[in-house]
Amino acid sequence: MPGLITASEPSWIAPFTGLSPRQFGKLVTALRREGADSACKGRPWSLPLHDRVLLVTAYWRTNLTLRQLGPLFGVSKSAASRIIGHLGPLLALRQRKRFRKETVLIVDGTLVPTRDHTVAEQSKNYRYSTNHQVVIDADTWLVVAVGRPLPGNRNDCKAWELSGAKAAVGKAVVIADGGYRGTGLVIPHRRERGQDELPAWKEDYNASHRKVRARVEHVFARMKTWKILRDCRLKGDGVHHAMLGIARLHNVVLTG
Repeated sequence: MPGLITASEPSWIAPFTGLSPRQFGKLVTALRREGADSACKGRPWSLPLHDRVLLVTAYWRTNLTLRQLGPLFGVSKSAASRIIGHLGPLLALRQRKRFRKETVLIVDGTLVPTRDHTVAEQSKNYRYSTNHQVVIDADTWLVVAVGRPLPGNRNDCKAWELSGAKAAVGKAVVIADGGYRGTGLVIPHRRERGQDELPAWKEDYNASHRKVRARVEHVFARMKTWKILRDCRLKGDGVHHAMLGIARLHNVVLTG
């Protein structure tokens, strides 16, 4: 049908996925290999797999309501909801379980405004949010682990352990900001009580630390071009699946 968004027309792929048509094709192939297109009971899908993937990523990218998004793909609001509910978890990042000895990781938490108040709490920005602990590889900028979302009023040092991010990275060296005191992570030096300024070598260390740790902030900035991470309407695990799926798409862009 003319006027509909479809992955058969390559010009639609980059705006709604952030991927090139080649990268998108590799992603769809990987999903098919993982069983995303296997036959299931009930009514068959009204869209082929590549269009269903495009619909999910378009939803994450634009944060349109399902009532707005469905007609753009020629499906009903309920069909679009079923596609997102089924395919969203399958697009999730496969988190790395082993790391080389020399690997250095960076962790930080980011807040995602979330309308489902059963999983969110008012945070420092006065909005109901969820706290997501994201771990990246310092050299490649790839996302290697994402903790389960916690209410936004949890501080990072508690969220690091409670979200499962700590268990996911094992004994790897992890850099963090000063909010992770007492966690055993590599954090900046702080002035002791009664100390006016840090020694020069500690100031130099902190400057180097800030420069490296800033990489995770750049990753957050890229991930939050996906508007769903600025105002998530999904319920329950939906915000977690969206974060994991966007992390996977970020990695696909970096690895080609």
